[in-house]
Amino acid sequence: MPDPLFPVVARLRAAGCVFAEDEARLLTAATTDPATLVTLVDRRVDGEPLEQILGWAEFRGLRIAVEPGVFVPRRRTELLADLAARHIDATSVVVDLCCGTGAVAAALVAAHPGLVPYAVDVDAAAVRCARRNVPTGHVYAGDLYDPLPAALRGRVDVIAANAPYVPTDEIGLMPPEARDHEPRVALDGGGDGLDIQRRVAAGAPGWLAPGGRLLIETSVAQAPDTAAAMAAAGLATTVVGDSDLAATVVVGTVRAG
Repeated sequence: MPDPLFPVVARLRAAGCVFAEDEARLLTAATTDPATLVTLVDRRVDGEPLEQILGWAEFRGLRIAVEPGVFVPRRRTELLADLAARHIDATSVVVDLCCGTGAVAAALVAAHPGLVPYAVDVDAAAVRCARRNVPTGHVYAGDLYDPLPAALRGRVDVIAANAPYVPTDEIGLMPPEARDHEPRVALDGGGDGLDIQRRVAAGAPGWLAPGGRLLIETSVAQAPDTAAAMAAAGLATTVVGDSDLAATVVVGTVRAG
């Protein structure tokens, strides 16, 4: 008996999809209507991210709602969520900065039921998704720390930031599904990729509690400069890597005294 997935797999494979079989199964499971399936496959063949087509991305065992045109949470960002989860409990004050879909905040709530996180993003579509993914949190639209309640100053236990860190000149080298279908504001980190990270680091000490931590996702090559930005803000720094996730996070801690 012919495999009903074969035509879908063949089209996806011809379009260069490395995991054509897995994607075919997910797309086929997303609808029972043959005409709709054709439309979904057409969108994928045209380069739209699979997660935007399905309407969700898997992150740390959760299904995270994703809209078309929104930054898709990467698996490597699970390291950021894992490190943040180690340093908090359900009563902690936590901020997911540059939150995108709110994947990190959602993962922290799953790890610590009862946690009420704060999340911020400048992109309106991302904020809509974050409010769906973190319904028990406080999600704000705005630039970095600007929309946070002033009452949080000096009280935040953990700031987790996946700020954009792609150098401007390298955006054109990214895969089309990121370059053409995700907001530039979620990708472009300026000339060396660290413009937003420097602003995050400079502003963190005013918000962190004694012993509080700032965690920033970055790349292996950029980690020394990310750490330098945190050190310039007065934080003690540590670089953490995970080869399985191809992930790097710099942790900055408020110095004692």
